[in-house]
Amino acid sequence: MSQAALPGATVASLQRQSLLDPVDNRILLCHALGLSRMGLITQSERTLTEDEAARLSALIARRLAGEPVAYLIGRREFYGLDFAVDANVLIPRPETELLVELALERLPPRGRVLDMGTGSGAIAVALAHTRPDAAVTALDVSAGALAVAGRNAASNGATVRLLQSDWFGALQDDIFDLIVSNPPYIASGDRHLSEGDLRFEPAGALTDHADGLSALRRIVGGAPAHLVPGGWLLMEHGYDQSDAVQALLTAGGWQDVQSWHDLAGIARVTGGRAALR
Repeated sequence: MSQAALPGATVASLQRQSLLDPVDNRILLCHALGLSRMGLITQSERTLTEDEAARLSALIARRLAGEPVAYLIGRREFYGLDFAVDANVLIPRPETELLVELALERLPPRGRVLDMGTGSGAIAVALAHTRPDAAVTALDVSAGALAVAGRNAASNGATVRLLQSDWFGALQDDIFDLIVSNPPYIASGDRHLSEGDLRFEPAGALTDHADGLSALRRIVGGAPAHLVPGGWLLMEHGYDQSDAVQALLTAGGWQDVQSWHDLAGIARVTGGRAALR
């Protein structure tokens, strides 16, 4: 079975004969040919031109080399919204929707929320889109990531204040009702960094180049100065880090410290409330 798409091949034959996962193959076919999923059915006997065959062959080769489908087509769905993605940002993942749900449950009317390390803006835009009454601020140290987040806010009709900042550095005296973050939490040298999609995603958004907890420590330590008394801090983390993150919060005097599990049963988000003062 050849990995190349040949001029004259039909859409139907390309769906039957592929080295790719069927879902990946369908997505790349739609992207390369400008077809919807229904179009793959209604135009099953359509034949490829030379340009279409070359375009599809290049996409297939890149996917077989491991490049994520989201980067190949430049899009990813998250929380029912369409997000642009490129190599400046992590690809939004379904498990992060738990963080959005938890935040929405705790965001008061006309509440102020901060998303730290926003990347593509997935969390911030999902919150602002769902709760247009909220004042949403999103920060990231990467100018490239903020450019992507800005495009995603605009395309989804969401109002998000974007701020280039190394964690709390540029916030000054800003106060929020809620802080959320999906920070880099993979430890330096972790084998997962050299496997699958992670090989292609920005390292600085994946790993803290330390023990996996340094960014989480900075957030836990700095958040009280930017939260109202009793305001929530919610952080996504690795599959085996909930105990360590709970310990950081408890040691810092946070209240109601707890973890929440994603649909796979993994403790994915941990948080607590700022002390009442």
